Order: sequence, then C-alpha cells, then structure tokens
Amino acid sequence: MSGREGGKKKPLKAPKKQSKEMDEDEMAFKQKQKEDQKAMEALKAKAAGKGPLGGGGLKKSGKK
Repeated sequence: MSGREGGKKKPLKAPKKQSKEMDEDEMAFKQKQKEDQKAMEALKAKAAGKGPLGGGGLKKSGKK
C-alpha cells in the first residue's frame, strides 16, 4: 500500500519564459496597437454620449 496514489496528478511547472529583447518591428507594432486602442476608446466615449440610433420601430398612439 503506497498511500495516496489516486486523484489528479499535478502538472509539472513550466520553466519561466526568458525576457527577450524586442526588435524595432515589435516595438512599432506594440506602439500601433496602443494608438489603435486609444482611438477605439475615444470613439466609444463619443458614441456613448448620443441617444438611440434611428429612433424607428413600433410607435404607440394615444388612443386606446
């Protein structure tokens, strides 16, 4: 009898990733992503200030 054999086995820990040096292309790509993210947030904020789009749909009349 070997005690606790049942149950899930713990996965082995993965080695830590080495922090590699980023070249010029990666730096430019990351910078572009940040700028795109800022632009999207600005557009979302601008769109949130407006009311509902179109305004169409079912209209209720005052009659019963």
